[in-house]
Amino acid sequence: MAESDWDTVTVLRKKGSAAQSKSKQAIISAQRKGDAVETSKKWAAGQNKQHVVTKNTAKLDSETEELSHQRVPLEVGKVIQQGRQNKGLTQKDLATKINEKPQIIAEYESGKAIPNNQVMGKIERAIGLKLRGKEIGMPLDSGPMKK
Repeated sequence: MAESDWDTVTVLRKKGSAAQSKSKQAIISAQRKGDAVETSKKWAAGQNKQHVVTKNTAKLDSETEELSHQRVPLEVGKVIQQGRQNKGLTQKDLATKINEKPQIIAEYESGKAIPNNQVMGKIERAIGLKLRGKEIGMPLDSGPMKK
């Protein structure tokens, strides 16, 4: 028994997991020992802010009118289609010409698109017909100001 020394004992343990180090007891014991403890509060931690009822939510709930986005009129869609066919272009060709996706041309022609003035202007220049204002379907060259 001469080989065993009762004064020194070596114990190998694993360090505590992150969950253990975050527990209130672990924090208190670390503070008692004098270890450095860093605490920081996360913004809106533990709260689900996306389901908070606000004044605007109540207004929307009490709203009885059915709201929807304005769509491109079918008349404009037919003008786009006729102008495109007169120029001998497919939807894909027209889309390539104005740097847009073919799906956008299809949506404009079917009346499902939400009007965008930039896209409408590009289509007008490509097919040479007016799509906005009172003179829908008229050539771009003609108008009350131009002679």
